[in-house]
Amino acid sequence: MTRSASDESFDYVIVGGGTAGCVLANRLSADGTQRVLLLEAGPEDRYLWIHIPIGYGKTMFHPVYNWGFNTDPDPGMDGRRIYWPRGRCLGGSSSINGLIYVRGQPEDYDRWAAAGNRGWGWSDVLPYFIRSEGNQRGASPAHGGDGPLKCSDIEGRHELIEAIIAGAEELGVPRTDDFNGGVQEGVGYYQLFTDRGWRCSTAVAYLKPARGRRNLSVETNAHATRVLVEGARATGVEYRQGGETKRVQAGREVILAAGALQSPQLLQLSGIGPGPLLQSFGIPVIRDLPGVGENLQDHLQLRVIYKCSKPITTNDDLASWWRKAAIGAQWLFRRKGPLAIGINQGGLFTRVMPGAATPDIQFHFATLSADLAGAKPHPFSGFTMSVCQLRPGSRGYVRIASTDPMAAPSMQPNYLSTAGDRACAVASLRYARRLAATRALAPYIVDEHRPGREVQSDDELLAFARAYGATIFHPSGTCRMGDDAMAVVDDRLRVRGVASLRVVDCSIMPTLVSGNTNAPVVMIAEKASDMIREDAR
Repeated sequence: MTRSASDESFDYVIVGGGTAGCVLANRLSADGTQRVLLLEAGPEDRYLWIHIPIGYGKTMFHPVYNWGFNTDPDPGMDGRRIYWPRGRCLGGSSSINGLIYVRGQPEDYDRWAAAGNRGWGWSDVLPYFIRSEGNQRGASPAHGGDGPLKCSDIEGRHELIEAIIAGAEELGVPRTDDFNGGVQEGVGYYQLFTDRGWRCSTAVAYLKPARGRRNLSVETNAHATRVLVEGARATGVEYRQGGETKRVQAGREVILAAGALQSPQLLQLSGIGPGPLLQSFGIPVIRDLPGVGENLQDHLQLRVIYKCSKPITTNDDLASWWRKAAIGAQWLFRRKGPLAIGINQGGLFTRVMPGAATPDIQFHFATLSADLAGAKPHPFSGFTMSVCQLRPGSRGYVRIASTDPMAAPSMQPNYLSTAGDRACAVASLRYARRLAATRALAPYIVDEHRPGREVQSDDELLAFARAYGATIFHPSGTCRMGDDAMAVVDDRLRVRGVASLRVVDCSIMPTLVSGNTNAPVVMIAEKASDMIREDAR
């Protein structure tokens, strides 16, 4: 039920109707006793291409449903600004992402716990992954069968992906049908956040079933401008909607779920963050927290593109009117085929660096190629092997660039700023070439389009990474959880030194998880909803 929230009082005000915010809105309103308001800066998720899985390409640069951020010039990337898409509608980035279901490695979460974050080890978080999951395969000790977030197998087997899998097996990587069963290492098909041929965002999975509750209000096109704080307690939120500035009170808590870029921005605009930064913009310092906006981490995507010897790629499908008509009919009448899958079908997790105990790189295999992710496909039969380092050492920051809450913050990822990250980039590209040269895959390759066979030395490969590397859309860590001076939230996600204020999104990750971030953020929100209700009692 949507109604005007201005000047009203709610128990919980959630800022950000994205991946985490939709989960929180459902869980916190479920008992019918707590009044919950969800504020989303973007519109409703009514655009058809949000819901068709391959529509990822239609939303990648959309001026309404995508924030379309750009980083600051990055010295590690030849001074380039890197395009950073983020979802701007109900469902947030879960409405525009690549749909891939990956939890990360158990060791990721055990490292969080070992760093002093109680209750965040693998055994602690696994029940929340299971609770959220509605797996097509049904329930098992490691998976949920009836959770709201639906995930499905890719139906059918693609000749090119099968060749890639066979090639990886030649290199000693075992075939797997489950990257989320506890052992991540392997090669196979991803499961996707889809349900009977449609995208399953958190807006679809969590928010839509809750919209009829009388105690839940949802305001779209409502851009939060600051958190209201009295003394050392958050009391509400100021937001801008339809040209008006409005205020809403929170009786219990304000919960920031605006993501790793905008949650720290909003804290800084509200006087919570690094004192010298806030003072430089004339913002009164309510709480000097030097870690707000620091510790930015992201997965750097290196895309190796090959020309295929057979006309079996998605490039070929999209170049032919009758093949386009055929795949359209497949989806329209059966909810199957390329439109029901998205872009990346196959995945691989393996180790390339000396001493790595668990996989340190991840591949996304797409039967499509283009100059940029989401851009127009090449005019030739092409496919892409996209590789990223799973646990980068490089750290960047997010900082306000002005006092205008409608302006984008300064985002500096500092990609490839450590020797380990540079070495891993080169090793990753060399591994891609080893895979391409296997007996199973080599017959499918006419030529290496990018970086190109002339690029051979370590220095040349690193130069390619700097010139063409891009985000794989996983910025995290900017409101880090911990118990040290640079931590922003404690292990119950409460902002240190400000009562009744929490952060629940990718920004609380102390270190980036080893894989895609959608499922981990849903887990974080599921766990946070329990902690919020426990603390209220």
